[in-house]
Amino acid sequence: MGTRVAAAVTGRFGAVLILLVTVGLTALVFLTSPAQPQKEPADGLPAGKQSTKVIELADRFASGRAEVAVVVYERRDAPLTDADRAAIERTRTAAGGQAPAVGAEDGRAALLPVTLTGEGDELYAAVDKLRETVHAGLPDGLTAQVTGGPAFGRDISAAFEGADVTLLIATASVVALLLLITYRSPLLWMVPLVVIGVGDQVVAKLLPWVAVLVGERTDASVSGIVSVLVFGAGTDYALLLISRYREELRRTEDRREAMRVALRNAAPAVIASAGTVVLALLTLLAAVLTANRTLGVAAAIGVAVALLFGLVVLPAALVCLPRGIFWPFVPRLGSDDPTTRGLWSRVAHAVGRHPARVLAGAAVLLAVLTAGLLSTSIGLSQTEQFRTQVESVTAQEALARHFPAGSAQPVTVIAPAAATDRVVAAVEGTDGVAMVGRPERSDDGTLTKLRVDLKAGSGTPAADDTVRALRSALGALRAGDTLVGGAPAADLDKRDAYSRDNTVVVPLVLLVVLLVLVLLLRSVVAPLLLLLTVIVSFAASVGAAGLVLRHVLDIPALDAGVPLLSFLFLVALGVDYNIFLVTRARQEAAELRDTRAGVIRALGATGGVITSAGILLAAVFTVLGVLPVIVLTQIGVIVGIGVVLDTLVVRTVVVPAIALLLGERFWWPARPATAPASASAPGSAADGSAENAGGPAHHSGRHIATGSPGRHAE
Repeated sequence: MGTRVAAAVTGRFGAVLILLVTVGLTALVFLTSPAQPQKEPADGLPAGKQSTKVIELADRFASGRAEVAVVVYERRDAPLTDADRAAIERTRTAAGGQAPAVGAEDGRAALLPVTLTGEGDELYAAVDKLRETVHAGLPDGLTAQVTGGPAFGRDISAAFEGADVTLLIATASVVALLLLITYRSPLLWMVPLVVIGVGDQVVAKLLPWVAVLVGERTDASVSGIVSVLVFGAGTDYALLLISRYREELRRTEDRREAMRVALRNAAPAVIASAGTVVLALLTLLAAVLTANRTLGVAAAIGVAVALLFGLVVLPAALVCLPRGIFWPFVPRLGSDDPTTRGLWSRVAHAVGRHPARVLAGAAVLLAVLTAGLLSTSIGLSQTEQFRTQVESVTAQEALARHFPAGSAQPVTVIAPAAATDRVVAAVEGTDGVAMVGRPERSDDGTLTKLRVDLKAGSGTPAADDTVRALRSALGALRAGDTLVGGAPAADLDKRDAYSRDNTVVVPLVLLVVLLVLVLLLRSVVAPLLLLLTVIVSFAASVGAAGLVLRHVLDIPALDAGVPLLSFLFLVALGVDYNIFLVTRARQEAAELRDTRAGVIRALGATGGVITSAGILLAAVFTVLGVLPVIVLTQIGVIVGIGVVLDTLVVRTVVVPAIALLLGERFWWPARPATAPASASAPGSAADGSAENAGGPAHHSGRHIATGSPGRHAE
């Protein structure tokens, strides 16, 4: 951050003005935030796919976009009684005279299809009303539950009800606790928490605008991920800035001058790391799945706001407060600076003594964890999306005991009316099809719609195979534009879209990160090696998380969208800590004219603050597990494990060891260790202490990284 900007942010009137402007703009954002648009049936589906086209054609039929819920009646130990059948008929009458119930061959269950109209909240309200009707007045021993597409949608929606408040409370509590432990001050932790909390609420009010930019509303899962990202990134930036501010308070009587120096030193690396995350998130704009593009834009906005609040609002707030905000460990002018002694200095020297040995040990650990990938599978059925028991899932399980599992969520086939007979014959002859319903003509008579029940439940490999077989068989008919949609087809199309997005977005993310590192370090070797370490860290994280999810949380596989999002967050966030470490190491190497001494000093000086930031970020992402949705739990576990690995293993051991082994070659083609050192720099070659990597670090205005917050309160 430039000298003039830093002076404006920290000046007596500038700081107050910034806080007043922040209050005013926050109020404006709250007042002008648009309402979230109504959820559309095609939300979350890839454009141009058959399942999406089927939804778009629904209005051409008399049934329109009406959806069918399925009431599953079951008596586990005996056939249905006359009283049971009377209860079923009462429900059918109350629901408006729907189609008659269908009995199971074993006589112990029946299905009652109920057509529901409306979209979004209106449809979910209809599901609630149906469930109230179904559960009332049941004979003893008879169970009745509602499943089908509308019921699954309602249960997912219910899982997120109050999620914004739950996540906010859980995240803020975790951040507050960790800040309190880090700073050991009953006052200081409140300042960054309040600033970041306000930033998070600003982002929440900006998210409805994403629908205008991207074309799809942000749902509760997107809001949850973005909120966690804002708190995690914002707190990291706060830790780094406050740590540097505390260092400068030991050297400067004027706290405003101390903050100006802290901003000039910390801001470049913080901006570089935040810019890397934002650019990496924006690569999701290349995704074919609209939901991915929506998340990318929303998360990028969140990180940008976190950066703004961390480097502008937080400094203004801190300089308006006295040194006593650090009580009881108030940094006094001339007091000892512990950033180059203690635990992390000892770790740095241990790595420096045996870099090859510690690198080999870390490589073995990462390889063992990566081996977990061999037993990690991808793909969850619709009934495996919840960590808690919900009615739509238990009803689906009851249905599968007596009927084809695909009866609750059928495939929809739309074909030219002239080819109806051939299409029906082809569908009936396809393996995996349980039943074909009566054809329905479009209002203009040009199209035919078929309901096709599959033997397998939606989202299972067997259902995927049947959908592919249907598309292949109908395509071979050459009967015009024949489309296969419905829930099973939509599940398949989304997984195919995720697969395509993986092949496009992952290389883009790696390219963006590599370019940022090359520009920042003016090097080729170091960026390539740093990128490689992040990739290895991601593989080890997914392998370790797969073991935890399967053996501890009893989750059989990863959701199709989890690997891409986890990769994006881990690569973008993981490279942050490498930026903080390596930029400091590069500057120390230039000051000391010795890459080895520079790396050891940088690791000792940055170890505490980066470790604190990493542990806090990991804990914040783990908070996603408070919601009963498998996808968010998996992202939270993978990113949490990944950040811990990156912080405690990759950044602490692997990167320093590689740099120490390569020496000057690590910076090729640049040679920072040949830069002229300041004659007056403590610890520089000019004063004869270059070999003392554990000595007092140089704190010129050119330094970027910060010291350790874990001990600097002593």
